[in-house]
Amino acid sequence: MEPIGVLSTGVYIPAPKMSSTEIAEQSGLPIAVVEQKMGITEKPVPGDDDHTCAMGVFAARKAVAKADLNPEEIDLVIYIGEEHKEYPLWTASIKLQEEIGAVNAWAFDMALRCGTTIAALKVAKDMMTADDSIQTVLLAGGYRNSDFINYQNERTRFMFNLGAGGGAVILQKGHTENQLLATHMITDGTFSEDVVVTTGGTKNPLTRKTLEAGLYQLDVLDPPGMKKRLAEKSMVNFIICIEKALSKSGMDKKDIDYIAMLHMKRSAHEYVLDQLGVNHNKSIYLEDYGHIGQMDQIISLELAEARGMLKRGDVVVLVSAGIGYAWGANVIVWGEQKEAG
Repeated sequence: MEPIGVLSTGVYIPAPKMSSTEIAEQSGLPIAVVEQKMGITEKPVPGDDDHTCAMGVFAARKAVAKADLNPEEIDLVIYIGEEHKEYPLWTASIKLQEEIGAVNAWAFDMALRCGTTIAALKVAKDMMTADDSIQTVLLAGGYRNSDFINYQNERTRFMFNLGAGGGAVILQKGHTENQLLATHMITDGTFSEDVVVTTGGTKNPLTRKTLEAGLYQLDVLDPPGMKKRLAEKSMVNFIICIEKALSKSGMDKKDIDYIAMLHMKRSAHEYVLDQLGVNHNKSIYLEDYGHIGQMDQIISLELAEARGMLKRGDVVVLVSAGIGYAWGANVIVWGEQKEAG
């Protein structure tokens, strides 16, 4: 099978920041809880021009420039950003395609909350494998679900880390560097209506009354029930996804050289590493970024590369989880490889 590799990545981080002190002040939480338990030093928040698709465009332009790629060579554009974007009913991928000049591509949007990048990498690889006409794929999007956070709502405390930013990945068939191998995903519908924006859809249309009541923000409908069920399943599913993605790639957890993991509370991050037997210095904790949704893995990859943490032959695992709930992991073998993965 012809290899499919990561040609380049791009990241856009807005200039405005929200500090741990500001989060503590707005939420009434002790600063120690915000910094040590939640693991947030600061996080980017959107500026005036940092719209969701726009941030994906900013990141995509960086990825295209880094790869020295003519955008006309891109065959497919997949929007991996959030559904909360410039317009409520809108196909963002087509705008993204237009903005970067991918005139010969076709485009579509994907959505799996914070699991979108992991799932989209699998979809892109599978499509490239099945269709000879798809040689180069751009995946890009933005995230600013921090717009939906009410810092006085303690039910959504675990989402106080939500930030803003954009990310992009370019895949190319026949590219022997940074080869994308297998993926494993899990979704569990028992969580499907636990975390929602209750108002603004067809069940509860947005009205002046609901708007004034703040019902357009994220909420948790059954906090005790969700917490109990997540405690039973979440960490287990992280490990299952990682181990199965590795197994499908002909590898084992002992082979892991770097884990690009979503931002979550510090204890959970360390728990996953410990369960895998992976040294904590083989992952970057995103305390200066917070959780920028499905962009976390791309941000982590770029940081690791910039810090010289990735070398030829390293086994890199991308790990995600998204409300719904969805868990996923991809495996990438970093650097130039002699043989297809």
